[in-house]
Amino acid sequence: MNNNEKSSLKRKGTAIVAVICFVAVVSVVSIYTLNNYNRNTAGEQLAKENTVKIQGTSQETNTNEIVLPQVDESTTTQQEEHTTQDNLQSSDTTPTTGNAKEVYFSEDSVLDWPASGNVLLGYSMDQTVYFQTLDQYKYNPAMIISGEVGEMIGAAAPGIVTNIEQNAQTGVTVTLDMGNGYSAVYGQLKDVPLEIGDYLEKGHVVGYLNEPTKYYSVEGPNLYFEVLKDDSPVDPTLYME
Repeated sequence: MNNNEKSSLKRKGTAIVAVICFVAVVSVVSIYTLNNYNRNTAGEQLAKENTVKIQGTSQETNTNEIVLPQVDESTTTQQEEHTTQDNLQSSDTTPTTGNAKEVYFSEDSVLDWPASGNVLLGYSMDQTVYFQTLDQYKYNPAMIISGEVGEMIGAAAPGIVTNIEQNAQTGVTVTLDMGNGYSAVYGQLKDVPLEIGDYLEKGHVVGYLNEPTKYYSVEGPNLYFEVLKDDSPVDPTLYME
């Protein structure tokens, strides 16, 4: 074998070795890539399964198993009571429910003027006075004070509501116990925002002036205002400045 043949065989062997090495490298890279792909695919599949399991668990949770925080009912009640008391104290014209406050009235007490107008018919129990609508003379146990329909009538003195009635002569009529045997009667009202037992400070809303009943149609809109001492009428002007 000459040198040329030896050189040719050597080149062929080198080429074969290079091809084998190339194939080996390609195989190793392919196997590595395939393994990574399989691992990534398996990881994504596992993540999806875990997500499905978590969602399924969330959807299957029974509402009966949810424990709500317990509310202290006594604390809530106390807070509501304090809120109610604060609201009542913040209003100058709101009555207080119940006889929580005592009332006292005496000969030295002073009544506020209960309506805006003038006296149409004064208190008179020692002689009769003329009533235009009735066209007759009769005793008058109250003051008949003119006013505007719809005007607010305030309590002339502190009192507790003892009676609310519909009277043919004086319409809707409210009686307040002022204490010590004294009472005040307010007639010819409407839209009375009160209940029996409500406590009113001086100036609190008793009601609003209504159209006059048929007994006072000629006199016009008016407040019927009567003061009683031990159930007997007394002159309201004795307690007014």
